Amino acid sequence: MQVAYIFPGQASQFVGMGKDLYESSEMARKRFSQANEILGFDIATTMFEGTAEDLKQTRVTQPAVFLHSVIKAEMEGGSLPSAVAGHSLGEFSALVCNKTLNFEDGLNLVRIRAEAMQKACEAIPGTMAAIVGLDDDIVEQICDQVDGVVIAANYNCPGQLVISGEQEAVKNACEKLTDAGARRAIELAVGGAFHSPLMEPASKELAQAVTSTTFSNPACPIYQNVNGQPQTDADQIKELLIKQLTSPVRWTTTIQEMVRNGINEFVEVGGTGKVLQAMVKRIHSESITRAL
Repeated sequence: MQVAYIFPGQASQFVGMGKDLYESSEMARKRFSQANEILGFDIATTMFEGTAEDLKQTRVTQPAVFLHSVIKAEMEGGSLPSAVAGHSLGEFSALVCNKTLNFEDGLNLVRIRAEAMQKACEAIPGTMAAIVGLDDDIVEQICDQVDGVVIAANYNCPGQLVISGEQEAVKNACEKLTDAGARRAIELAVGGAFHSPLMEPASKELAQAVTSTTFSNPACPIYQNVNGQPQTDADQIKELLIKQLTSPVRWTTTIQEMVRNGINEFVEVGGTGKVLQAMVKRIHSESITRAL
């Protein structure tokens, strides 16, 4: 049996996340201490005692989800999976798991990414919306007909796609998509237009950090969001990681490619442990799924 570890992204956080790991593991306590130093604030206390609103802040959410996932994977120990993948932010957790990045460099890149994305959100207000019940090509066609910037951003699973862009353009697209038969077209509670051209300033900032960070060739392939294909070359991984901020997350393609290449069990590592499992089942119902 070939097993893949899959790592969730933003919106998989929950109040109290990581507290059980901290209380039960010396290794986890060390990681939290390192994280507090790298980030320059006490993320442990925010994760354990903060409110849902505290955890929603991009500068907190991204390192919190990364930290939770990486510690869970490290606590599992044992042999490496056959492959890894991460949904958006989750790619950074996946790259630590497969030894492309060390923990410190991975968290530092997540810090820079989160801060750059926050600045981009403040400079050009944007939003995202979940579209349920329409084929991908219909969503793409309607987005193309709307004035302003709005694109298909997250291809999560068949019948579930997230659009992203300027606030007015997303609102107009939602109205048109509802008229076209979408069961739901609901704006998400996010800080900006992730995985859209509006993230270009953040992408440039992240590119500088990624370029100057050491990436090793991975111990197992990572299937990356930009094209859903397995990657084993450090330079190529860098290039796709930078492109990810302004490109759609092709999660459906990612899971399909993994299945095609023999992966038959998917283990969701971190977060609530439910989000990605549900997507995998929608994409390939015969796959085995579980959570760490």
